[in-house]
Amino acid sequence: MSQTQTQTAELDSESTVSEFLRDHPRFMGALFTLLLLLSQSGSAIASQASTVAGP
Repeated sequence: MSQTQTQTAELDSESTVSEFLRDHPRFMGALFTLLLLLSQSGSAIASQASTVAGP
């Protein structure tokens, strides 16, 4: 596949996602909430791992 075909395919997939999110605004909110929870869970797990007392 040539570079212009690759760029066109990337733009098509981006526009498809943006069109989907424009048509489904509640799904955008759910994605944001999921991203927020995932970003916070890494910090919570890391803080628990650092408080374990060794032998």
